[in-house]
Amino acid sequence: MLLDGARATVRNAGMTPPTIAVTGATGFIGNRLVEMLGEEGFSVLALTRSASRAKPVFPKRRFPSVEVVQYDPNALGAWVERLEGCAGVVHLAGAPIAGRWTPSFKQAIRDSREYGTRTLIEALASLKSRPPVLISSSACRYYGISERGSFDETSQPIDTEDFLSGTCIIWEGEAAAAEALGIRTVIIRHGFALAMTPRFRRTLMTFRRFTGGRVGSGRQWISWIHRDDTCHVIIKALRDETMSGAYNATAPSPVRMADFSRELGSLVGGRLRLPVPSMIIEQVFGDGATVILDGQRVTSARLQEAGFRFRHPDLREALASIL
Repeated sequence: MLLDGARATVRNAGMTPPTIAVTGATGFIGNRLVEMLGEEGFSVLALTRSASRAKPVFPKRRFPSVEVVQYDPNALGAWVERLEGCAGVVHLAGAPIAGRWTPSFKQAIRDSREYGTRTLIEALASLKSRPPVLISSSACRYYGISERGSFDETSQPIDTEDFLSGTCIIWEGEAAAAEALGIRTVIIRHGFALAMTPRFRRTLMTFRRFTGGRVGSGRQWISWIHRDDTCHVIIKALRDETMSGAYNATAPSPVRMADFSRELGSLVGGRLRLPVPSMIIEQVFGDGATVILDGQRVTSARLQEAGFRFRHPDLREALASIL
């Protein structure tokens, strides 16, 4: 693979390592990806809307190969020239979807993905030396929601009127424009990534107080993946020149919410797991409750055909590894 060979040449000749530009570098996936890229021998250009907030996230003593660059996801500027000569670009930026979905909140979710991706493509188009590969994010919600259906990379969206599905379709359409620039383009449809975050810690506290249980009906599917595996998918896509198009970043065995809660509860010692009614979630999050109450069974057939090896294919082991 091109990047593997380039890294070997760099090591042997003492040259500057290849640079990967990452938008959304301080986010949930981006933060860990930047760390893993450094471990793999890459330099990272961390594109962020606030350099002052991002620099403490990547202190030089821990991240010597990371350079923080402020950029505007809605406008071209001096940041664009920093993409010249990059070995690849990973586009993760987008407004968070967790929260109460007011009209302005929903608009921010869609605009950040549509216009943010469009600006990035315009930036790439303006370069004399374009990166050979773009890895752009999407989500499994691309397919819509279903309790009975099963989706792989060949599946089409079942409800384009669904807000998140429609957003993913627009998002992917903007990224696909990179192909016309001669850039190999890979779309990663992210599943529910597991890692030890503040929100997950709060969930654990709930289970340890014997009140954590299934949310809603418990029948909704969770197409989960360990966060480290998500980052490994991205790194493989950067290296593997045979990969292009869409790939589902989900573990081989999706589970229903009730089974997910049961596994988590057994690991943390929860005895009484009281369910959280859908009505409560809807009162708190409004339309945004769909992120928690709805799901879909998504498999990663194309990713596995590409030879990707999951480090955490089993849910219980994945949960245990992050506890």
